[in-house]
Amino acid sequence: MIIPELEDTPPAYQFTEFIENTTTVRDDGRIDVDLDSKFGRTLSILVPHPPPYRPEPEYTPRPADWYIKLNIVIQVVGSRGDVQPFIALGNELQKHGHRVRLATHDVFEDFVRKSGLEFYPIGGDPAELMAYMIKNPGLIPSMKSLRQGDIQRKRAMVAEMLDGCWRSCVEPDMVSHAPFVAEAIIANPPSFAHLHCAEALGIPVHLMFTMPWASTRAFPHPLANLKYSSADPIIANYISYGIVEFLTWHGLGDIINKFRHSIDLEPVPATEGPGLAETLKVPFTYCWSPALVPKPADWAAHIDICGFFFRDPPSYTPPPELDAFLRAGPPPVYIGFGSIVIDDSQRMSAILLEAVQAVGVRAIISRDWSKLDGPALQNVLYLGDCPHEWLFQHVSAVVHHGGAGTTACGLLNGKPTAIVPFFGDQPFWGNMVAAAGAGPKPIPHRELDLDNLVAAIAFCLTPEAAAAAQAICEKMRAEESGVTSAVASFHANLPLEPLQCDIFINRPAAWVLKKGKRKIRLSKLAAEVLVQDMGTDPKALKSHDTCRILVENRRWDPFTSTSSAMIGTAADIVDAAAGIFIKPYEELRHPPPSPGSKNVPAPDSEKPKNNSDLDEGPSHAVHAETHHSGMHTAGAMAAASGKSIGRMFGVYVRGMLVDIPLATTEGLRSVPKLYGESIRDHGRVKGWRSGAVVAGKTFGYGMADGISGLVMDPYRGAREEGVVGMAKGVGKGAIGFGAKAGSAMVGLVAYPGQGIYKSLRAAAHAKTRKQIIAARHAEGEWLVREVQDLQRERVAAAYAELLKDS
Repeated sequence: MIIPELEDTPPAYQFTEFIENTTTVRDDGRIDVDLDSKFGRTLSILVPHPPPYRPEPEYTPRPADWYIKLNIVIQVVGSRGDVQPFIALGNELQKHGHRVRLATHDVFEDFVRKSGLEFYPIGGDPAELMAYMIKNPGLIPSMKSLRQGDIQRKRAMVAEMLDGCWRSCVEPDMVSHAPFVAEAIIANPPSFAHLHCAEALGIPVHLMFTMPWASTRAFPHPLANLKYSSADPIIANYISYGIVEFLTWHGLGDIINKFRHSIDLEPVPATEGPGLAETLKVPFTYCWSPALVPKPADWAAHIDICGFFFRDPPSYTPPPELDAFLRAGPPPVYIGFGSIVIDDSQRMSAILLEAVQAVGVRAIISRDWSKLDGPALQNVLYLGDCPHEWLFQHVSAVVHHGGAGTTACGLLNGKPTAIVPFFGDQPFWGNMVAAAGAGPKPIPHRELDLDNLVAAIAFCLTPEAAAAAQAICEKMRAEESGVTSAVASFHANLPLEPLQCDIFINRPAAWVLKKGKRKIRLSKLAAEVLVQDMGTDPKALKSHDTCRILVENRRWDPFTSTSSAMIGTAADIVDAAAGIFIKPYEELRHPPPSPGSKNVPAPDSEKPKNNSDLDEGPSHAVHAETHHSGMHTAGAMAAASGKSIGRMFGVYVRGMLVDIPLATTEGLRSVPKLYGESIRDHGRVKGWRSGAVVAGKTFGYGMADGISGLVMDPYRGAREEGVVGMAKGVGKGAIGFGAKAGSAMVGLVAYPGQGIYKSLRAAAHAKTRKQIIAARHAEGEWLVREVQDLQRERVAAAYAELLKDS
């Protein structure tokens, strides 16, 4: 029998064939989903449907003079075009006194640091990522890609970047060694770690992106190409976002949950992973101009459109060759594809040159990452790196890949734009430009040829295209700065009161110190002064969450909740049971390096004491080492098997005493919602104490509400609908009594069990909590070095005043 190579097994795609038969990943990265198919109908049931539309008042932005100075980490995954807008955002945040760290791929370190921002490398190779995305466009891999093993490499890269994002929140600067603990996170969605890092740290998170990622009735998800005949187009648009999220989670959910385990968080349930940010109402800012895509009416107040992010134009002097070319004739057409890595760059270069000659224009061709090049021609200049902000002022039109930043820069300068999209949001921006009349319909890169490129360039040179581009330019220049609006949006969504330190009002709280009945919120600096000058015990300082993120497994009814919990428990037991045999095999295949190997020094007790030990010869040493290694491997195999047996027992006990009773309780509590009745908030279970409290509340309120419903529901029904309403009320009251009394009774077991489990888990998984505490103390010690004696005295005086009020 041949045992498969474990590290080469495919990712956890349980429904691979099912998806393959009902969805298609197109060359432009969009997903064909037939809502009339079996799979489409299933997804349309599983993903959230649009709630009744209720207009919400917009947030009133807080004043521009935001006074709490935060450590902000900006996590960005993508190309240089993805990173550049966030550099502009970071520079704007610095103007408000924030300390800003940009965490992205290692290759952008110089780019970030030269812009005046702190940098932290998260790993991942953007060139490899771009090459992968061209071959497998969009966030959803094709089945062909899965079988060829490409997706495994991307999954490994995602795992590396998730770990890098976490380290970017808690580790010192790699150049100055200045301690840093994040107090807020800004991220683009493909960085994936944002919510989970924020949950572990207890801090706010704010997402920003260049394409729609929040469900709306107005238009479908840019990565979804829906087919339907009977579905309501408005509903189809809305659920397309859930479908894309479902498929994305289907491919990466196991990696994300493994990452969560590494930072001591519980796994996200499979039903909650897709659309988690939307469920939690995480603030979202879209960085595009409302002149191009206005805000949909059904986006809530915590979702903003703030305009494109432009950095301050860099100081740039063109090289003599570029300056001479621009002066030698009419403005040229710019052609470039930025960070795109094209497989056949020679073929692409040939098409571009032929088109330029056919139209009879002068052109600047940017070599970019694909190294586009060709023979020397009088009307063509091959250009290296050059800031678009300067260059686009001197061209007649632009032809590019459709990155949001490049698109924005072209339109801001009033240049007609032809887009040749490769993946992601690029088709979306191509369609938006075409809809505005500022360019032709986008040409997918695989369809690009001489004829359609000639037609696209010719369209851009028409007076109509120039007028449309100029109209967009004027609207964009009349808007408030995108980064200014985005910073205002970020500030408006921060939890002001929990953030504020009670001593230094301009610093965020990191600790809570309980004195009497009062809980005093302290910044890292204030706490360290109290420890050093007032003798405060560091152990008395408790971590303060300025924004608590709670990932709940929402339950809809007792039947699906109980059955899903039972299935989940059974699956975990089977997985643990399989580990009894698989884990020892893994130890056998990958034994740890034995002492004495070149990578692991032998302990002193095993090193030769004198020459006589050496005289026993190499064969004796090899035999001893092999024996030692064999014994070590055998022990590791037995330990791995025993650990799996223990895990199997633990999973069984947790399922029987916690997961299944809790699912049943929550399902029963949710029954009244099925017929429009609201349910009481019984609080959150954090540990064994709160578990007992919640159990008591659930029992008391459940029994009382159930009994009162037997009387009040028929009475209300009779008052509203007479005899028919009374009959309905009797049924509703009976169902409500059964559900409420049932949840009250089962909850007496479920909630204390959940509380005990959480307490035990917190005690057993304290590594991350200790890491955060140590990092906060280290930053406090670093900050206090710069504090003058007078400031320290003020801290003592302010603290004394606070104690008077306790």
